[in-house]
Amino acid sequence: MRYRLGSFLLLIYILVGLYVAWVHHYLTPTLLRQIAQALLAIFLWFLILLGVDLHIGG
Repeated sequence: MRYRLGSFLLLIYILVGLYVAWVHHYLTPTLLRQIAQALLAIFLWFLILLGVDLHIGG
């Protein structure tokens, strides 16, 4: 039970931090798109080698 409470508090802490960063313009849609593209490229690297374009949007 103690582990679950600690995990829940950590999740709340991270979500509040994300909100504050978004409101103060440290996170932008462009930055989030670039991070998503980078994560796709890291986890789906074999598709890139097959010629798949993992760019999000235009």
